[in-house]
Amino acid sequence: MNRRMLILFIPLTLFLLGCIFLYRGLFSDPSKLESVLIEQPVPEFALTSLQHPDQTFSRSIFTGQPMLLNVWATWCPTCYAEHEYLNELKAREDIYIVGMNYKDERTKALRWLKNLGNPYAIDLYDPDGMLGLDLGVYGAPETFLIDSQGIIRYRHVGDVNDQVWQKTLKPIFEQME
Repeated sequence: MNRRMLILFIPLTLFLLGCIFLYRGLFSDPSKLESVLIEQPVPEFALTSLQHPDQTFSRSIFTGQPMLLNVWATWCPTCYAEHEYLNELKAREDIYIVGMNYKDERTKALRWLKNLGNPYAIDLYDPDGMLGLDLGVYGAPETFLIDSQGIIRYRHVGDVNDQVWQKTLKPIFEQME
């Protein structure tokens, strides 16, 4: 009888553990993904320009002034919604933004920028996602705040919109200046 009871309680125990795991997930914020790179320099890399494939950039582009690094892709519907706001932010606040086209096709990305405008001072092309991997990117869009020394100060997962800019990113950005 004890063995039979044990066999009945194993599935019940696994079910209850699964319920606890899922219940905890209901109250977590998926946009709050911690990054081990906060307070660390941008990783070393060598990526070409999206618009000029013969031009290569390195980590040195992330020094000299505070900036945003925006990870985007044409296959990302949220990036489309975010892009208009980035153009507005660039025009209104003159924010220095580096764009990193992530796991995308160059021709589609170039067409995107031609049709929707280009808020980026520098366009990086990361077709294999290697810099994205080094940064811990889960997907697009993601935005990193980088200070004038090339140190990552904050990571935002999801689109940048006016509410996110005003309440979260702008106060951190202003502290970096």
